Amino acid sequence: MYKGSYIAASGMVVKQRQMELVSNNLANTTTFGYKQDRVSFRDVYISEINGVQQQGDPRDMTYTDVYYTDHSEGAFQSTGNPLDVAIGGRGYFSVEGNKYTRAGNFTLDVEGYIVTKTGDKVLGSSGPIQIQTGNVQDIQIGSDGTISVDGTIIDTLSVVDFPDTKNVIKQGNNFFVSTDQPVESTATVNQGHIEFSNVNVIQEMVTMIELLREYESQQKVVQAFDDATSKVTNDMARL
Repeated sequence: MYKGSYIAASGMVVKQRQMELVSNNLANTTTFGYKQDRVSFRDVYISEINGVQQQGDPRDMTYTDVYYTDHSEGAFQSTGNPLDVAIGGRGYFSVEGNKYTRAGNFTLDVEGYIVTKTGDKVLGSSGPIQIQTGNVQDIQIGSDGTISVDGTIIDTLSVVDFPDTKNVIKQGNNFFVSTDQPVESTATVNQGHIEFSNVNVIQEMVTMIELLREYESQQKVVQAFDDATSKVTNDMARL
């Protein structure tokens, strides 16, 4: 009887972890460049856990298998800000510290470097990109990432890609790191636009409701097994 409790309890643990991911996705719906997280699961036969391979035992427990990030593109919004840039297609902006991001809501720091909202310097073809902030009248960023200031090309945004996004791991909510070597990206750079998160709020809300109902159902199963065990124990004591 205890096996049934373990099976239901394993499902509750999985649903709780999935709920944490969904909650974090919803909390970052307005985070520029955010990519939603997902999790996959696998079933493990109780006989496998016990180290004995038995045939015909359909009872299994559910375990978290792999956490992964959905790197699909989010929606764009026009801002008109010359330092706002969005990547169309596969790619990431290179940032100092071997980090990468899709959040292109850049600004200039006091020294004229293009930086992220957290103050990390954005990289160009030869390192951090610096713009002399004296009497700059016009900043243009081409679709290939070329940066022109008052008609003079000063640098090119470093936009890279990775062969396998499974190896592109989140660092916080806006940055990514990877052990793979970056390759040249074929994506386009869109000046005056910003990329929102790729979280579908309605879908995540529906998923949250489903998870809550499934959790409650499994909780009732655990309670039913507990009540049954208590009843058996009490009845045996009377014999």
